[in-house]
Amino acid sequence: MAIARPYRSVLYIPGSKDRALEKARDLPADAIIFDLEDAVAADEKGNARALLAETLASADYGSRAKIVRVNGLDTPWGRDDLAAFAGMAVDALLIPKVSSPADLDAVAALVPDLPLWAMMETALGMLNAAAIAAHPRLSGMVMGTNDLAKELGSRFRPDRLPLQAGLGLCLLAAKARGLVIIDGVYNAFKDDDGLRAECEQGRDMGFDGKTLIHPAQLAVANTAFAPSEAEVTLARRQIDAFAAAEQLGQGVAVVDGKIVENLHIVTARQTLAKAEAIAAMDAT
Repeated sequence: MAIARPYRSVLYIPGSKDRALEKARDLPADAIIFDLEDAVAADEKGNARALLAETLASADYGSRAKIVRVNGLDTPWGRDDLAAFAGMAVDALLIPKVSSPADLDAVAALVPDLPLWAMMETALGMLNAAAIAAHPRLSGMVMGTNDLAKELGSRFRPDRLPLQAGLGLCLLAAKARGLVIIDGVYNAFKDDDGLRAECEQGRDMGFDGKTLIHPAQLAVANTAFAPSEAEVTLARRQIDAFAAAEQLGQGVAVVDGKIVENLHIVTARQTLAKAEAIAAMDAT
């Protein structure tokens, strides 16, 4: 299933920071995660919830997807968060530390009408990824690589080898169900080269975009997860060549010495659709 809305860059914004909430309205992010969980201190949870609810009820964030990360139901703040945003015009509620479908069932019972996204950040969540992805209310997954690495006790490696099993399980589960799936954050927000390498790795794997912790990371992610000019050109050539082959009664075409079949045309059309969606978003 092609993802109609681009999710190249998904920026975390603390729900407690008035200035950050205002600034986010003009940032070139495809989506914003308004965070009430990790980014907000315990004694600020109530104030942050009220500020964010007031802001989202009045502020215009344009075409950016608005996702609220609430606190878990196992905390003192989770139920109040859900009550505050249950009727809000947001694109999804992001549920932390989803380890089984039951975690989503509990939220779905309290919020009957909003799409749910799942933070995938526990070892049990990795093992249950397929069952979680099959939940009828779920429309997206976000990798919580910092929490996953902490739970695994793994060391940081630029190739993310210790996390590959979990990343792969969640990616397979999401793609099997046609869900959006967003890669985890890159912590060194001043390291553009490292961020670019990790974005390219995530894009090569099949992730739709990357979560980001700083606006300085937006340009790198937007470029990495968008079809390149060469990819768009190749997609058009493949479509034209295949159409010409069909007119001759042939089932395959050849472009640059490589066979082009119908499955390649599906991918080519998805590439063009994504490029068009990004152009439309950037124009607004």
